[in-house]
Amino acid sequence: MNLATGPDPTDLLTLPWSVPLEEWPHEHLVSLPRGISRHVVRFATIGGTVYAVKEIAQETAQREYGLLRSLARAGIPVVEAVGVVSGRATPAGEPLDSALVTKHLRFSLPYRALFSRRLDHDLETKLLDALAELIVKLHLAGFAWGDCSLSNTLFRRDAGALSAYLVDAETGQLHPRLSDGQRDYDLELARTNLGGELLDLQGAGLLSASVDPITTAESVVDRYCRLWDELTRPQTISADEWDRIEQRLRRLNALGYDVSQIEVDEVEGRPEIFLQTQVVEAGHHRRRLQQLTGLDVGENQARRILNDLDTFRAQAVMPGTDVDEAEVARHWKSDVFEPVVALIGPELAAKLEPAEFYHEVLEHRWFLSEAAGRSVPLEKAARSYIDTVLRFRPDERAVLDPTLMGVGQVEAAEDS
Repeated sequence: MNLATGPDPTDLLTLPWSVPLEEWPHEHLVSLPRGISRHVVRFATIGGTVYAVKEIAQETAQREYGLLRSLARAGIPVVEAVGVVSGRATPAGEPLDSALVTKHLRFSLPYRALFSRRLDHDLETKLLDALAELIVKLHLAGFAWGDCSLSNTLFRRDAGALSAYLVDAETGQLHPRLSDGQRDYDLELARTNLGGELLDLQGAGLLSASVDPITTAESVVDRYCRLWDELTRPQTISADEWDRIEQRLRRLNALGYDVSQIEVDEVEGRPEIFLQTQVVEAGHHRRRLQQLTGLDVGENQARRILNDLDTFRAQAVMPGTDVDEAEVARHWKSDVFEPVVALIGPELAAKLEPAEFYHEVLEHRWFLSEAAGRSVPLEKAARSYIDTVLRFRPDERAVLDPTLMGVGQVEAAEDS
């Protein structure tokens, strides 16, 4: 038997791998809601951790394991692939299929369990939004699913909405980039499979009477297309319309996406902007900004400042020119960030930390540009912020530093 897993496979060795999965004894198993599967699947619990074990052919198991790991590294919401058990055999020497082991996604449910419990009156809308977004994320990563369906997805509650996670990557293929035909094939499968699954729910009396299965299945494709267009369409602007790029970045951020690269090409004398989107891991923006500039700020601040840095690069670097990212960041810090921060002056230096001040200035410029209907220069926005906002703020350093306050004041502040 060969057990290929992460750094500590010891716990998994205790499972009865010489027994066919459908005959595993109950003391190793836990009962959990699960979706429809063409293979035998069991949930095993070891030391408080629940694993999903799927019995499949060795080549298929190895391939799916690799795909799940690759998608996870790309920041795609998938179940965590733990390992592959191959070379299995009964005590009598009869060969058994290999097993793919994944970690069960805590607090997640298959779609049928969600509809059975019916905790949300607008469950269909949340489910379709989550599935459409998952397909978009997979396609942006170059993954052709090949079996888009609710059955191959787990759903977990996320601040009132639902987040979708890929469970079954068996039929998928990973490419550098998908063609329109590959994406359309996945969408046609999604439309067909989703329609059948919703009809099945309707037959079981689990679907709201106001929901038409076929129309609803069609709508997931519409949701996908709207999101895909927002994330990938090129945008042509004139020389004084760079604030429109900032508006686009804000919409993408609100959707939970980030821009990893901005490309600029000339189209009939006007710049055409291509935004390359990606899903990134927690803390990514803070680490990236600190690596590039040495600035140590919060994650949301870093996201905002990096958007400004990327816009600076798109304006400063000629299209097609290969310029080192760190070199661009150095110029941005010396030519943009530091001159703006220097406008504060020593008399207002205790009001805000430099990075927070710059973030506030970017926000102030956004509102000024919206009101004026055009892009407001950064220096003008900074002076306006200093004169109309910063001067009237309390000294943040005094509020945060207990050495500048009496102990009684600190305790009173904490008590309040």
